[in-house]
Formats: sequence, C-alpha cells, structure tokens
Amino acid sequence: MHHPELSEQEQIRRNSLEELKKLGFDPYPPETFKISHKAAEIKSIFEKDEDALKDITLAGRIMSRRIMGSASFAGIQDSSGKIQVYFRRDDLCPGEDKTLYNTVFKKLLDMGDIIGIRGFAFRTQVGEISVHVKELVILSKAIRPLPIVKEAEGKVYDAVTDPEFRYRQRYVDLIVNPESRKLFRKRTQVYNSLRELFNSRGYLEVETPVLQPIPGGAAAKPFITHHNTLDIPLYLRIANELYLKRLIVGGYDGVYEFSKDFRNEGMDRLHNPEFTVMEIYVAYKDYTWMMDFTEEMIEKVALDLHGTTKVQVGNREIDFKRPFKRITMLDAIKESTDFDISGMDEAGLRSVAECLEVALDDTMGKGKIIDAIFGEKAEPHLIQPTFITDYPVEMSPLCKKHRDNPELTERFELMVNGKELCNAYTELNDPIDQLARFQDQLKLSEKGDDEAMFIDMDFVRALEYGMPPTAGMGMGMDRLVMLMTNQTSIQEVLFFPQMKPEKKAVEMSDDEKSILNLLKGSSPIDLNELKEQTGLSNKKWDKAIKGLTQHKLAKVEKTDTGLFVSLV
Repeated sequence: MHHPELSEQEQIRRNSLEELKKLGFDPYPPETFKISHKAAEIKSIFEKDEDALKDITLAGRIMSRRIMGSASFAGIQDSSGKIQVYFRRDDLCPGEDKTLYNTVFKKLLDMGDIIGIRGFAFRTQVGEISVHVKELVILSKAIRPLPIVKEAEGKVYDAVTDPEFRYRQRYVDLIVNPESRKLFRKRTQVYNSLRELFNSRGYLEVETPVLQPIPGGAAAKPFITHHNTLDIPLYLRIANELYLKRLIVGGYDGVYEFSKDFRNEGMDRLHNPEFTVMEIYVAYKDYTWMMDFTEEMIEKVALDLHGTTKVQVGNREIDFKRPFKRITMLDAIKESTDFDISGMDEAGLRSVAECLEVALDDTMGKGKIIDAIFGEKAEPHLIQPTFITDYPVEMSPLCKKHRDNPELTERFELMVNGKELCNAYTELNDPIDQLARFQDQLKLSEKGDDEAMFIDMDFVRALEYGMPPTAGMGMGMDRLVMLMTNQTSIQEVLFFPQMKPEKKAVEMSDDEKSILNLLKGSSPIDLNELKEQTGLSNKKWDKAIKGLTQHKLAKVEKTDTGLFVSLV
C-alpha cells in the first residue's frame, strides 16, 4: 500500500515489511529470544579464552552493513555496545533455499532493524572479534530510518547534536549517541551511591504523596488539579519536606526520598517544571552535623563516579574533597559588596539593593530582598563547594532560629559553580513558633507574593505531638548529575525534558499547493492576477487563500496600488 505522506525511505521499509510477511517471516515475533551473551561480554571472554564461545546467542540493532556476494558483515548494537557479525550464505542457508540470505538479509533488512543471531565467536584476519552467524531471527522491523552517523575506529564523527531533535526523540538519541547512554548510566550511579550510604546508616527510603491538599515545604508556585470524586482541588507537590518530618514525628530515626517535585515556574537551562529532589531527615542531629554528612555524601559520589574528588565542570576543575569552605550569608554579601546588611530593616535593605542595582518589586519582604542581593552579587562567585550558613529568619519559615542570634536561622545552602546544590536546616520543631511563621507567610501572600507558603494546620498538629531535634536536607538531583557529568543544561540529564508542543507539518490542499508554487516563482503578486493564473472558481479560491493565511504560509496586504499576496 502506498502512503503519499511518507518519505521514500519510509515507503521502501513498509514495502519490505509486507514482503517479509509474504515470505512467511513474522517481523514482530511474540516468542522469547534467549540471549546468552552481550556484545561487550563476548569481547571480554574471547580475549581471555578464544575457545569458550562456540555456541552463543545475542540480539541487537543493525547499525552498519557491508553487503558482498555470498558473505557479508554487519555491526549490531545492544545495551552493552557494538560487535561485528559475519554472515556466510551457505552457513546461514545450508539447504537449497537461500531466501534467508539472498532476499531477507541482503534486500529486506535495513539499518535499525533488530535481529537475533546464533553462532560462534572468532577473530577476523584483521584481528576484529566477531560472531560467525549460523542462525538469524528477525525480532523487530524498523519502518522509520535512523539518522546516519559515521563512525571509524570507535570514534563518532558526526553525532546527532541538534538539541531539539535529541530531547524530543530521546529514544533515537540513545540509539545513535553512545555518550548519551553513558550519561544516563552515570545518573543511576549517582543515585546508587547515595542510597548505599543512607542504607548503610539504617535510614529508611520512603514514598510520600505527589498529590497534596496543601502545597508545602518550599516557596514556589504549584500546579493545581482537581479530584472529581472528592470534589476538591489538589496540588502537585512542590516539596515533600512536611510529610517526611511527619514520619520523624512517627518515630523513625532517619528517612529519605528521591521525589519528583513540580513547580509551575519558568524554564531555562537550570529549571524544568518536573525535577527530582532527594530529601533526608535525621533525628537528634543539627545543621552542623548535616554539613559534615553532606560533605561525606558529595565526596563519595565523586569518588564512586570518577575515582577522584576532582571533577571537570566546563573550563573549571571543582574539587569535592572534604572539608568545604563555610561562611555566613551576611558575611558572603559583605565579602562581595562591602555592604554590612546585618540588622537592617526593609527600608535599609531596599536602599542597599538600589545602590547595588539589584531589581526588586513591591511584594518582596526582607527575606526576598536579602535573597535577591545574595543571588545577584555573591552567589556567582562561589565556584568551589561552599556552605552558606545562618540565613535571616524571614527567609526560612521552616527552620529553627539560631541558638546565638534569634534574627538568624540554623540553615545552610551548598553552593557549587555559582549555583545552589542543596538546602538544609536544623528543623523547626516548636509548634507555636511554626504556626507564627506560617502566619507571617500568609501576610506575604496577602501582599501579593504568589510563592509564599500555605498554612498546613495538620503539620502544626503533628509538631504538637512532639518532633525530636532533627536535621534535614534537600538536594537537587538533576543539578548534582549535571555537575558530576559536566553538563550545562538540565535537559541533558533528563530522559524526557518538558518541551513546547511540536509543530506539525501543515496538510495543504492541491489548490493551496498550486498557489504556493506560483508565489515561490514571483512574490508578491497582485491578488486578482494570481487568481486568474490559478483558474480557480471563486469558492475554491476563497477557501485556498483563507487556508494559506490561517496557516501563516501566505499573507494578503493592501497597498496604494491594490491587494497583493506574498509568502510569509
């Protein structure tokens, strides 16, 4: 069957698909194909013992082919890598019927098809470890061609680099770009490294609700949905902090979660509306203990991933060897700006911000003003791992007040390469103070701050039952993976980053196509002259012009000499 909307290659592949069926081959067989070895495993074993792989099965995607006469080579790729396979017609087809080799392999299979083979390992005359194929099974016929990527001596020379294509079609990116596959394996290694440490301490991995009646645990704009049965609004969580602390109230000494959080805010190279955060809470600890523990965590990840604490990030080398630098937030601002803002009221802070040319708006309270000054003037200079400590109380509604200065809180953020990596507190466990802090946030909301926190009365009730002294920390996993893999965009470390809706090709009528062809030859053209050239009736003409203008392919403009049509 001919499909006019398909490319020539796509049509050829569909024709091959039909031919395979006619020959009695199922292009998508349902049976299990038992695999004995992966490509990398075959190479490793063969190097040690050339007689060990006399009967092996493997499966993979055809990535290259060299069709010759009665013998051919192909390169197939599985999850472990690539290996060369060798086809000899009389071995593959020992009887009179040579269809499997002459027709199926040589004519009806394409790059991108997935096959299963049985054979034995050997070394070619040029020394390449390969598999001599004795049996061939088609496992999946690809009816859309892969991008062509040239490779020689294991090096890729024209990898698919277009971000728009790679992010939208990550499945293709993973097929043709081995570095992408390696990157996401490293992401899993980062998670496993942290889990290994937490589990060794006896901390419990838990799951908390994604749909929440009140978005809490952070200051951010939530996504809102509606539960039909309960007839109530629900929010996609912006953080899981308040639920994890409820579990500390319940009696666990340490809990952690790798959580998908959602914030209905801007998108850029550091922010995706859906992202992963690791939060951990440990009873009977404070933020100084958590600083030590965070150093241990980050150092361990670097060592597990790279074998060294030194990691290349852009043109900088970041060293995650303990201990990290520690400086208070106000001292960091003073160090960067020469302004000492400790003890200043809102008017004084606004004056400093004005002097430093830091943009503010009327909804900002003291906390957000300080945060704006710090974010613009101090944060970009913090390249090596640095703990920023002791934040003003207005900035931290869930954090315990500082033991030595009630205007500050026992909080730290870890800054690396000019950006925040994690945030931690000595957790506020005084229910009366917590309620007052929530009420202060409510006042900010009434002032117009749409990121101010809601009052979670159930969480206050939980604290009234008594929460032990607790240290808590949240870390952006996407940013950690970016740092550890030297990536500058969060989209690179997410399998499926959020994208704008894909623009679909406009389907045009024959009349619209004929008008466009005339415009391509000479544009703009007088409206009446163009209509005469097409020979269309008034009804067809009006419909075609309307379609082209609606699709923004052509436009009609009025000038002093009349109406003219031109390409957009």
